[in-house]
Amino acid sequence: MTDLVRAEVCRIAPYNAGLTIAEVREKYNVATITKLGSNENPIGPSPHVTQALRDTGALCALYPDPAGRSLRAALAHKLGVEAERVILGNGSEDLLSVVSRTVLRPGDKVVTPYPSFPLHEDYATLMGAKVVRVPVTSDFAMDIDRMLVAAQGARMLVLSNPMNPVGTWIDNGALARLVAGLPETCLLVLDEAYFEYARGGGYADGLDVLRGMDRPWIVLRTFSKAYGLAGLRVGYGVTGDLRLHDMMDRVRTPFNVNAAAQTAALAAWADEDHLARVVELATTERARMADLLRAKGYAYAPSRGNFLFVDCGTSSIALAETLLRQGVIVKPWKQPGYDRFIRISVGNSEDTLRLGDALPAHEAAGQA
Repeated sequence: MTDLVRAEVCRIAPYNAGLTIAEVREKYNVATITKLGSNENPIGPSPHVTQALRDTGALCALYPDPAGRSLRAALAHKLGVEAERVILGNGSEDLLSVVSRTVLRPGDKVVTPYPSFPLHEDYATLMGAKVVRVPVTSDFAMDIDRMLVAAQGARMLVLSNPMNPVGTWIDNGALARLVAGLPETCLLVLDEAYFEYARGGGYADGLDVLRGMDRPWIVLRTFSKAYGLAGLRVGYGVTGDLRLHDMMDRVRTPFNVNAAAQTAALAAWADEDHLARVVELATTERARMADLLRAKGYAYAPSRGNFLFVDCGTSSIALAETLLRQGVIVKPWKQPGYDRFIRISVGNSEDTLRLGDALPAHEAAGQA
Protein backbone atom coordinates (compact mmCIF):
# COMPACT_ATOMS: atom_id res chain seq x y z
CA MET A 1 0.00 0.00 0.00
CA THR A 2 2.91 2.38 0.52
CA ASP A 3 3.36 2.50 -3.26
CA LEU A 4 -0.33 3.27 -3.77
CA VAL A 5 -1.11 5.78 -1.02
CA ARG A 6 0.27 9.32 -1.05
CA ALA A 7 3.14 9.90 1.36
CA GLU A 8 1.22 12.78 2.99
CA VAL A 9 -1.50 10.38 4.11
CA CYS A 10 1.07 8.16 5.82
CA ARG A 11 2.35 11.16 7.81
CA ILE A 12 -0.88 11.80 9.69
CA ALA A 13 -2.08 9.82 12.70
CA PRO A 14 -5.62 8.43 12.93
CA TYR A 15 -7.97 11.03 14.36
CA ASN A 16 -8.74 10.50 18.04
CA ALA A 17 -12.53 10.79 17.83
CA GLY A 18 -13.09 9.55 21.37
CA LEU A 19 -15.10 6.61 22.63
CA THR A 20 -18.84 6.22 22.28
CA ILE A 21 -21.17 5.31 25.11
CA ALA A 22 -21.90 1.96 23.44
CA GLU A 23 -18.19 1.10 23.19
CA VAL A 24 -17.53 1.85 26.85
CA ARG A 25 -20.61 -0.02 28.04
CA GLU A 26 -19.63 -3.09 26.02
CA LYS A 27 -15.95 -3.11 26.98
CA TYR A 28 -16.18 -2.16 30.66
CA ASN A 29 -19.62 -3.51 31.53
CA VAL A 30 -20.72 -0.38 33.37
CA ALA A 31 -24.38 0.59 33.53
CA THR A 32 -24.07 4.36 33.88
CA ILE A 33 -21.88 6.32 31.48
CA THR A 34 -20.77 9.93 31.91
CA LYS A 35 -19.48 11.19 28.57
CA LEU A 36 -17.04 14.05 29.06
CA GLY A 37 -14.69 13.45 26.16
CA SER A 38 -16.09 15.26 23.12
CA ASN A 39 -17.18 18.72 24.35
CA GLU A 40 -20.83 17.99 23.64
CA ASN A 41 -23.73 20.02 25.00
CA PRO A 42 -25.32 18.08 27.92
CA ILE A 43 -28.67 19.86 27.55
CA GLY A 44 -28.99 19.01 23.88
CA PRO A 45 -30.56 21.11 21.14
CA SER A 46 -33.45 23.50 21.39
CA PRO A 47 -36.91 21.85 21.61
CA HIS A 48 -37.65 23.81 18.43
CA VAL A 49 -35.19 21.54 16.64
CA THR A 50 -37.17 18.42 17.54
CA GLN A 51 -40.35 20.04 16.28
CA ALA A 52 -38.72 21.17 13.05
CA LEU A 53 -37.29 17.72 12.32
CA ARG A 54 -40.70 16.03 12.52
CA ASP A 55 -41.50 17.19 9.04
CA THR A 56 -38.20 16.40 7.29
CA GLY A 57 -39.04 12.82 6.28
CA ALA A 58 -40.55 13.96 3.01
CA LEU A 59 -37.29 15.74 2.14
CA CYS A 60 -35.21 12.56 2.21
CA ALA A 61 -35.88 11.75 -1.44
CA LEU A 62 -34.75 15.18 -2.63
CA TYR A 63 -31.31 16.75 -2.67
CA PRO A 64 -30.93 19.61 -0.19
CA ASP A 65 -30.46 23.20 -1.28
CA PRO A 66 -26.78 23.10 -2.33
CA ALA A 67 -26.29 26.73 -1.34
CA GLY A 68 -28.25 26.52 1.94
CA ARG A 69 -29.85 29.84 1.06
CA SER A 70 -32.37 30.05 3.93
CA LEU A 71 -29.77 29.20 6.58
CA ARG A 72 -27.15 31.48 5.08
CA ALA A 73 -29.65 34.36 4.98
CA ALA A 74 -30.57 33.84 8.65
CA LEU A 75 -26.92 33.68 9.67
CA ALA A 76 -26.01 36.74 7.66
CA HIS A 77 -28.89 38.81 9.05
CA LYS A 78 -27.97 38.24 12.70
CA LEU A 79 -24.21 38.49 12.11
CA GLY A 80 -24.49 41.67 10.06
CA VAL A 81 -22.65 40.33 7.02
CA GLU A 82 -23.54 39.70 3.39
CA ALA A 83 -25.02 36.27 2.75
CA GLU A 84 -22.54 35.94 -0.13
CA ARG A 85 -19.74 35.82 2.44
CA VAL A 86 -21.28 32.90 4.38
CA ILE A 87 -20.33 29.34 3.45
CA LEU A 88 -21.76 26.17 5.01
CA GLY A 89 -19.93 22.98 5.92
CA ASN A 90 -20.54 19.48 7.20
CA GLY A 91 -19.32 20.71 10.56
CA SER A 92 -16.70 23.44 10.73
CA GLU A 93 -13.92 20.87 10.27
CA ASP A 94 -15.30 20.25 6.77
CA LEU A 95 -14.53 23.89 6.04
CA LEU A 96 -11.02 23.44 7.44
CA SER A 97 -10.55 20.80 4.77
CA VAL A 98 -12.13 22.97 2.09
CA VAL A 99 -9.98 26.00 2.83
CA SER A 100 -6.82 23.86 2.91
CA ARG A 101 -7.66 22.32 -0.45
CA THR A 102 -8.45 25.75 -1.84
CA VAL A 103 -5.28 27.63 -0.92
CA LEU A 104 -2.45 25.28 0.07
CA ARG A 105 0.26 23.96 -2.23
CA PRO A 106 3.05 21.46 -1.56
CA GLY A 107 5.78 23.14 0.45
CA ASP A 108 3.62 26.00 1.77
CA LYS A 109 4.14 26.95 5.42
CA VAL A 110 1.19 26.75 7.81
CA VAL A 111 1.51 28.12 11.35
CA THR A 112 -0.63 27.04 14.29
CA PRO A 113 -0.44 27.26 18.09
CA TYR A 114 0.47 24.05 19.91
CA PRO A 115 -0.99 21.86 21.32
CA SER A 116 -3.51 22.05 18.54
CA PHE A 117 -6.79 20.70 17.30
CA PRO A 118 -5.25 17.88 15.22
CA LEU A 119 -7.27 18.63 12.08
CA HIS A 120 -5.70 22.09 11.92
CA GLU A 121 -2.47 20.26 11.16
CA ASP A 122 -3.74 17.19 9.33
CA TYR A 123 -5.52 18.90 6.46
CA ALA A 124 -2.47 21.07 5.83
CA THR A 125 -0.21 18.02 5.91
CA LEU A 126 -2.46 16.21 3.42
CA MET A 127 -1.93 19.08 0.96
CA GLY A 128 1.84 18.74 1.29
CA ALA A 129 2.23 21.86 3.41
CA LYS A 130 4.79 22.20 6.20
CA VAL A 131 3.21 22.79 9.63
CA VAL A 132 5.08 25.03 12.06
CA ARG A 133 3.94 24.70 15.68
CA VAL A 134 4.16 27.61 18.12
CA PRO A 135 3.92 26.23 21.67
CA VAL A 136 1.86 27.99 24.30
CA THR A 137 3.71 29.77 27.07
CA SER A 138 4.34 28.25 30.49
CA ASP A 139 1.02 29.69 31.70
CA PHE A 140 -0.82 28.32 28.61
CA ALA A 141 -1.21 31.67 26.85
CA MET A 142 -0.92 31.88 23.08
CA ASP A 143 2.44 33.39 22.19
CA ILE A 144 1.54 36.18 19.76
CA ASP A 145 5.13 37.38 19.33
CA ARG A 146 6.42 33.93 18.37
CA MET A 147 3.46 33.37 16.07
CA LEU A 148 4.24 36.58 14.23
CA VAL A 149 7.86 35.53 13.75
CA ALA A 150 6.82 32.08 12.55
CA ALA A 151 4.18 33.52 10.21
CA GLN A 152 6.67 35.42 8.06
CA GLY A 153 6.57 33.72 4.68
CA ALA A 154 3.59 31.58 5.72
CA ARG A 155 0.66 30.82 3.44
CA MET A 156 -1.81 30.31 6.29
CA LEU A 157 -2.17 30.83 10.04
CA VAL A 158 -4.76 28.62 11.75
CA LEU A 159 -5.79 29.81 15.19
CA SER A 160 -8.59 28.57 17.45
CA ASN A 161 -10.02 31.06 19.93
CA PRO A 162 -10.69 29.84 22.58
CA MET A 163 -7.88 27.43 21.96
CA ASN A 164 -8.70 23.74 21.65
CA PRO A 165 -7.59 21.73 23.62
CA VAL A 166 -6.20 24.24 26.11
CA GLY A 167 -9.13 26.66 26.51
CA THR A 168 -7.14 29.88 26.73
CA TRP A 169 -8.14 32.85 24.60
CA ILE A 170 -6.98 36.18 23.20
CA ASP A 171 -8.65 39.58 23.43
CA ASN A 172 -9.36 42.21 20.78
CA GLY A 173 -6.01 43.90 21.21
CA ALA A 174 -4.01 40.69 20.82
CA LEU A 175 -5.98 39.64 17.74
CA ALA A 176 -5.62 43.08 16.16
CA ARG A 177 -1.86 43.02 16.83
CA LEU A 178 -1.58 39.57 15.32
CA VAL A 179 -3.47 40.57 12.18
CA ALA A 180 -1.43 43.76 11.80
CA GLY A 181 1.81 41.78 11.82
CA LEU A 182 0.81 39.05 9.37
CA PRO A 183 2.09 39.13 5.81
CA GLU A 184 -0.59 40.45 3.44
CA THR A 185 -0.65 37.14 1.56
CA CYS A 186 -1.08 34.99 4.68
CA LEU A 187 -4.63 33.69 5.11
CA LEU A 188 -5.89 33.91 8.70
CA VAL A 189 -8.21 31.02 9.55
CA LEU A 190 -9.87 31.86 12.87
CA ASP A 191 -11.63 28.82 14.32
CA GLU A 192 -14.29 29.96 16.79
CA ALA A 193 -15.98 26.61 17.45
CA TYR A 194 -16.49 27.61 21.11
CA PHE A 195 -17.46 31.22 20.44
CA GLU A 196 -20.82 31.09 22.22
CA TYR A 197 -19.23 29.92 25.47
CA ALA A 198 -16.44 32.49 25.35
CA ARG A 199 -17.95 35.74 24.14
CA GLY A 200 -17.96 38.66 26.49
CA GLY A 201 -15.41 40.80 28.26
CA GLY A 202 -11.80 40.03 27.40
CA TYR A 203 -12.57 37.76 24.45
CA ALA A 204 -11.95 38.72 20.82
CA ASP A 205 -15.01 38.36 18.58
CA GLY A 206 -13.27 37.65 15.29
CA LEU A 207 -15.98 39.15 13.12
CA ASP A 208 -15.93 42.40 15.07
CA VAL A 209 -12.14 42.69 14.84
CA LEU A 210 -11.74 41.54 11.22
CA ARG A 211 -14.80 43.14 9.67
CA GLY A 212 -13.75 45.51 6.90
CA MET A 213 -10.06 44.56 7.00
CA ASP A 214 -8.59 44.40 3.51
CA ARG A 215 -6.68 41.17 3.89
CA PRO A 216 -7.51 37.42 3.48
CA TRP A 217 -9.40 35.92 6.44
CA ILE A 218 -12.14 33.47 7.32
CA VAL A 219 -13.93 32.96 10.63
CA LEU A 220 -15.32 29.46 11.31
CA ARG A 221 -18.11 28.60 13.74
CA THR A 222 -20.26 25.55 14.37
CA PHE A 223 -23.64 24.28 15.53
CA SER A 224 -22.00 21.18 17.05
CA LYS A 225 -21.15 22.64 20.45
CA ALA A 226 -23.40 25.19 22.15
CA TYR A 227 -26.30 24.55 19.76
CA GLY A 228 -26.24 20.81 20.46
CA LEU A 229 -26.25 19.58 16.86
CA ALA A 230 -23.05 17.50 16.91
CA GLY A 231 -24.82 14.51 15.37
CA LEU A 232 -26.14 16.47 12.38
CA ARG A 233 -22.84 18.09 11.35
CA VAL A 234 -23.37 21.69 10.35
CA GLY A 235 -20.90 24.54 10.59
CA TYR A 236 -20.37 27.82 8.79
CA GLY A 237 -17.69 30.27 7.79
CA VAL A 238 -17.63 33.98 7.03
CA THR A 239 -15.00 35.14 4.56
CA GLY A 240 -13.46 38.56 4.35
CA ASP A 241 -13.23 38.34 0.57
CA LEU A 242 -16.01 37.36 -1.84
CA ARG A 243 -13.41 35.77 -4.13
CA LEU A 244 -12.23 33.41 -1.38
CA HIS A 245 -15.85 32.40 -0.82
CA ASP A 246 -16.28 31.74 -4.54
CA MET A 247 -13.17 29.58 -4.75
CA MET A 248 -14.10 27.59 -1.64
CA ASP A 249 -17.58 27.12 -3.03
CA ARG A 250 -16.01 25.41 -6.05
CA VAL A 251 -13.95 23.08 -3.88
CA ARG A 252 -16.58 21.93 -1.38
CA THR A 253 -18.87 19.05 -2.29
CA PRO A 254 -22.12 20.40 -3.78
CA PHE A 255 -24.49 19.01 -1.11
CA ASN A 256 -22.22 19.07 1.92
CA VAL A 257 -24.97 20.05 4.41
CA ASN A 258 -27.99 17.78 4.34
CA ALA A 259 -31.62 18.89 4.51
CA ALA A 260 -32.18 17.80 8.11
CA ALA A 261 -29.05 19.65 9.24
CA GLN A 262 -30.11 22.86 7.49
CA THR A 263 -33.60 22.64 9.01
CA ALA A 264 -32.28 21.93 12.50
CA ALA A 265 -29.72 24.72 12.34
CA LEU A 266 -32.39 27.25 11.36
CA ALA A 267 -34.50 26.24 14.36
CA ALA A 268 -31.54 26.28 16.74
CA TRP A 269 -30.34 29.65 15.47
CA ALA A 270 -33.69 31.25 16.29
CA ASP A 271 -33.88 30.02 19.91
CA GLU A 272 -31.65 32.47 21.76
CA ASP A 273 -33.21 31.67 25.14
CA HIS A 274 -32.16 28.03 24.89
CA LEU A 275 -28.64 29.03 23.90
CA ALA A 276 -28.44 31.29 26.95
CA ARG A 277 -29.44 28.39 29.24
CA VAL A 278 -26.75 26.18 27.66
CA VAL A 279 -24.04 28.79 28.18
CA GLU A 280 -25.14 29.51 31.75
CA LEU A 281 -24.96 25.82 32.66
CA ALA A 282 -21.54 25.45 31.08
CA THR A 283 -20.19 28.48 32.93
CA THR A 284 -21.55 27.25 36.27
CA GLU A 285 -20.35 23.67 35.88
CA ARG A 286 -16.95 24.71 34.54
CA ALA A 287 -16.39 26.62 37.80
CA ARG A 288 -17.60 23.63 39.87
CA MET A 289 -15.31 21.29 37.95
CA ALA A 290 -12.40 23.67 38.50
CA ASP A 291 -13.07 23.64 42.26
CA LEU A 292 -13.21 19.84 42.21
CA LEU A 293 -9.90 19.55 40.36
CA ARG A 294 -8.17 21.96 42.74
CA ALA A 295 -9.48 20.02 45.72
CA LYS A 296 -8.09 16.81 44.21
CA GLY A 297 -4.68 18.40 43.60
CA TYR A 298 -4.79 18.82 39.81
CA ALA A 299 -3.52 21.80 37.83
CA TYR A 300 -5.40 22.95 34.73
CA ALA A 301 -5.32 25.72 32.16
CA PRO A 302 -7.73 28.68 32.34
CA SER A 303 -10.57 28.16 29.90
CA ARG A 304 -13.38 29.99 28.15
CA GLY A 305 -14.55 26.81 26.42
CA ASN A 306 -16.85 24.07 27.73
CA PHE A 307 -13.84 22.00 28.81
CA LEU A 308 -10.73 22.06 30.97
CA PHE A 309 -7.22 20.91 30.04
CA VAL A 310 -5.91 19.05 33.05
CA ASP A 311 -2.36 18.08 34.01
CA CYS A 312 -2.44 14.48 35.28
CA GLY A 313 1.19 14.48 36.31
CA THR A 314 1.48 11.07 34.67
CA SER A 315 0.26 9.19 31.60
CA SER A 316 -3.05 10.63 30.48
CA ILE A 317 -3.95 7.27 28.95
CA ALA A 318 -3.51 5.53 32.30
CA LEU A 319 -5.74 8.00 34.12
CA ALA A 320 -8.33 7.89 31.36
CA GLU A 321 -8.40 4.10 31.67
CA THR A 322 -9.00 4.39 35.41
CA LEU A 323 -11.97 6.65 34.76
CA LEU A 324 -13.34 4.47 31.97
CA ARG A 325 -13.56 1.52 34.34
CA GLN A 326 -15.93 3.65 36.39
CA GLY A 327 -17.96 4.77 33.39
CA VAL A 328 -16.47 8.25 32.92
CA ILE A 329 -15.22 9.13 29.43
CA VAL A 330 -12.56 11.85 29.08
CA LYS A 331 -10.09 12.52 26.28
CA PRO A 332 -6.42 11.74 26.93
CA TRP A 333 -4.30 14.12 24.87
CA LYS A 334 -1.71 12.31 22.78
CA GLN A 335 0.31 15.04 21.06
CA PRO A 336 4.02 14.94 21.98
CA GLY A 337 4.87 17.06 25.00
CA TYR A 338 1.28 17.09 26.25
CA ASP A 339 0.59 13.40 26.73
CA ARG A 340 0.23 13.85 30.48
CA PHE A 341 -2.86 16.03 29.94
CA ILE A 342 -6.51 15.09 29.65
CA ARG A 343 -9.27 17.28 28.27
CA ILE A 344 -12.48 17.03 30.30
CA SER A 345 -15.74 18.35 28.88
CA VAL A 346 -18.15 20.27 31.07
CA GLY A 347 -21.37 18.34 31.66
CA ASN A 348 -24.34 18.87 33.96
CA SER A 349 -24.29 18.86 37.77
CA GLU A 350 -24.72 15.08 37.96
CA ASP A 351 -21.82 14.59 35.55
CA THR A 352 -19.60 16.75 37.74
CA LEU A 353 -20.51 14.72 40.82
CA ARG A 354 -19.77 11.43 39.04
CA LEU A 355 -16.42 12.79 37.85
CA GLY A 356 -15.60 13.74 41.43
CA ASP A 357 -16.42 10.25 42.68
CA ALA A 358 -14.33 8.57 39.96
CA LEU A 359 -11.30 10.86 39.85
CA PRO A 360 -8.46 9.81 42.18
CA ALA A 361 -6.58 12.40 44.16
CA HIS A 362 -3.50 13.63 42.33
CA GLU A 363 -1.12 11.46 44.37
CA ALA A 364 -3.15 8.35 43.49
CA ALA A 365 -3.26 9.38 39.84
CA GLY A 366 0.44 8.61 39.57
CA GLN A 367 -0.30 5.00 40.47
CA ALA A 368 -3.20 4.59 38.01
